[in-house]
Amino acid sequence: MKTILICGATGFIGRNLLEYYSKKNEYKVRATHFKRPKIEEYKNVEWVNADLRNPEIVKDVLNGIDIVLQFAATTSGSKDILSKPYIHVTDNAVMNSLILRECYEQNVKHFVFPSCTVMYQPSPNALSENDFNGDDEIFPTYFGVGNTKVYIEKMCNFFSRFERTKHTVIRHSNIYGPYDKYDLEKSHMLGATITKVLKSTDGIINVWGTGEEARDLLYVDDLVNFIDKAINNQNSFYELFNVGLGKAIKVKEIVNKIILHSNKEMKINHDLTKPTIPTSLFLDCTKSKNLLNWEPETDIDSGIIKTITWYLQNIK
Repeated sequence: MKTILICGATGFIGRNLLEYYSKKNEYKVRATHFKRPKIEEYKNVEWVNADLRNPEIVKDVLNGIDIVLQFAATTSGSKDILSKPYIHVTDNAVMNSLILRECYEQNVKHFVFPSCTVMYQPSPNALSENDFNGDDEIFPTYFGVGNTKVYIEKMCNFFSRFERTKHTVIRHSNIYGPYDKYDLEKSHMLGATITKVLKSTDGIINVWGTGEEARDLLYVDDLVNFIDKAINNQNSFYELFNVGLGKAIKVKEIVNKIILHSNKEMKINHDLTKPTIPTSLFLDCTKSKNLLNWEPETDIDSGIIKTITWYLQNIK
């Protein structure tokens, strides 16, 4: 029986991975938590409180592990991104460097890392993995975190060349679904909009700008399914994959869908004094389909309905 380590198991994606793998009999599951308490309802999970910036702790945590799902990260809101951007750069570079080295030292079979898509330039066309040009300037707000992700991608590539550990790097689009953040200060657009719609008392929802900007949105179960396929089907020691819905959906369309599936009648107020950039970004996931036989199964309407249902049952 293989032992799978889920780093950051109390976070959004980590929690969904924990829920999936804790039910699969072919794995033993070890899970890390740090600032948040362990989740007691998962009785068959070995919990470890771990600061993954500490090399000795990393060494202990990875002892006896076959597969590492590295979804731990130092994250915070937009305030810190603007005022203290070095937090995301330093901590995450140190954490992942230590884990990658220890995966090599301890002969871990497979390492999975979630990158991002902020290194891509906006485009009216679907972007493939080869459409990132290292000479392009990453958007200033994301310069630090974006280049840190690129650095970790290259570290995965570096360690893969020793042909000891398989490495899967995932450039995933905007993920949403159960266990996401739904408070208005920290949540992303879709989670925040669901909260605004469901808690509205005046029948009005405020949307920044025109709502013309378009994003690729992927339901979290489809990301979990991709990870499982990568674990079971990837043959090479290094692969980088785009993972998204593969469609650009305008913010104003998403808002209207959330209102519709919430069974509400609301007026949308477009606040044109707020910043908005009418850009589009969506992913070409042909490589994921060809190499792993993966395609998203959840369309945007089904995903929104599932998310709203979960929210109503779980968010007080």
